[in-house]
Amino acid sequence: MKIILIGYMGSGKSTLGRALATAKNISFVDLDVYIAEREKCSVPDIFKNKGEIYFRKKEALYLQEVLQKEEDMVLSLGGGTPCFGNNMPLIKASGAVSIYLKYQPQTLTQRLLQEKDHRPLLAEIKEIDLEEFIRKHLFDRNPYYAQATHIIAMDGLTPDQSLQKLLTVF
Repeated sequence: MKIILIGYMGSGKSTLGRALATAKNISFVDLDVYIAEREKCSVPDIFKNKGEIYFRKKEALYLQEVLQKEEDMVLSLGGGTPCFGNNMPLIKASGAVSIYLKYQPQTLTQRLLQEKDHRPLLAEIKEIDLEEFIRKHLFDRNPYYAQATHIIAMDGLTPDQSLQKLLTVF
């Protein structure tokens, strides 16, 4: 079984993915980490040096590569992964269970303000404009996120409650 976590940046896909993989006793793969390892370059550096088009092509290639692995796993995707190319149809065709970790824009804003400087996409955005930026992004991305097998509202949950809510899916 493959479990794929999707959602906006800052929604806890990697953190929850690790915890879910541990609870299910299966492996965990963070697609961004996988890409960085295969490309021998960090994701921000790939964007900076080779551009987004190059990154999105590699992202699709490596997503397909990971989905073809025989092993059970929890796979955490980048926030934009489902929204580009043929990625969401590929995810759906793989037979994996996809889960959209859904947060309200206000919650994402609060979460991302703490790590804004470490997010290349957000680094140049003024704090006052961050929530509007997130709202616009979510509006664009929601048609893709909404195709997930399960949509779980995550607002107001502690990390333990979030994990327990994910575990109820299985």
